Amino acid sequence: MEIDVVLPCLNEEAALPWVLGRMPDGFRPIVVDNGSTDGSAKIATELGATVVHEPRRGFGAACHAGLVAAASDVVCFMDADASLDPEQLPRVSGPVVAGEADLVLGRRVLRPGSSWPVHARLGNAVLARRLRRRTGAMLHDLGPMRACGRLALLRLGLVDRRFGYPLEMVLRAGAAGWRIHETEVDYLPRKGRSKVTGTVRGTLRAIGDMRRVMARRDGVA
Repeated sequence: MEIDVVLPCLNEEAALPWVLGRMPDGFRPIVVDNGSTDGSAKIATELGATVVHEPRRGFGAACHAGLVAAASDVVCFMDADASLDPEQLPRVSGPVVAGEADLVLGRRVLRPGSSWPVHARLGNAVLARRLRRRTGAMLHDLGPMRACGRLALLRLGLVDRRFGYPLEMVLRAGAAGWRIHETEVDYLPRKGRSKVTGTVRGTLRAIGDMRRVMARRDGVA
């Protein structure tokens, strides 16, 4: 089985060679360029990835564009900044392919040199606790490496196109009765500065987006 891997991308030219070079056999990278001003799109094309251009800025917009462009039965998502190892994608996709889970999230395990600020880890832990209460799934991390069925995800009708997209995915999946699992993956030193936790503005924007998603009841609670 071939699996499409959606990689939202904003100025990740330094990370893409490593990320795409470690893509396992059978996993097809879809790099969604979300307005990069560096050579990300060119590098991704030269390295054999499918490149989708999404002019509307937003993490969710990029994820959704990649999802629409995908064609495989199972689809994966992961960051393109080298903080996650593509070689570990089978850990996440395996239970979905085997029919043992409907959505699998990679629980990040800090490795030497990785950057995950304390305030971000605490916020993630609080969010995971709320998700456990809301969905009943034993989650400890809103992991950015994840896998699920493509058509099933499209049917969930996610509407957030910003940083709330990953959270809305889990909430709607839980409301739909999906089997949501978690597996450990390495969290590595990223290349470049994070667009979320790397800046105060990015952190506040992500918090605001997620608060709006949590407060939204339609189709979630």
